[in-house]
Amino acid sequence: MEPFSTITGRAAPLPLANVDTDQIIPKQFLKRVERTGFGEFLFYDWASDSEGKLDPEFVLNKPEYRNAVVLVAGPNFGSGSSREHAPWSLQDWGFKAIVAPSFADIFSNNCTKVGLLPVVLTTDEIATLTMIAGNPTNEVTVDLESQTVTSGEFSAWFDIDPFTKHSLLNGLDAIALTLANAPQIGAYESGRPGHLPVVHGG
Repeated sequence: MEPFSTITGRAAPLPLANVDTDQIIPKQFLKRVERTGFGEFLFYDWASDSEGKLDPEFVLNKPEYRNAVVLVAGPNFGSGSSREHAPWSLQDWGFKAIVAPSFADIFSNNCTKVGLLPVVLTTDEIATLTMIAGNPTNEVTVDLESQTVTSGEFSAWFDIDPFTKHSLLNGLDAIALTLANAPQIGAYESGRPGHLPVVHGG
């Protein structure tokens, strides 16, 4: 995955509580086996009418938010099923970070595994950031190194697990983290008794 450091751009406000993964990416779009192509179906039931036509009033359909890189959400974002397609669809749409008062744990973990940064701020900070995002001429900066979200005079610090921060800053997914220990793995395998299974490198 790509390293995450600092992003600056527009933020889209979606101040709704308990947005679950089926609302993020409805189940009828889960037949794909690749991680790409889900962005066009993000929030499909809200973004489209019963005939599949885009609703111009939905925030992400508005031209001024089409290039937003930060989503400002409500509490308990990503609840429901553990489907990995939810962060895939958010990332495929173009979001780099999701900022909310709280996230479902599995959703948050799935985000970090693909390089999408979940940022937890206080309820008051989110309320201010939602108002900032309501004006599409404002830009928001999310800096992972300093662990801050800023926009104009607004500045908020967020906490993040050091291991997760290291992985995101260096673009290390689970495979890359494993390969970083390839010499130790090879040494261990070479010393195993011959009658036991051996892991061969690709």
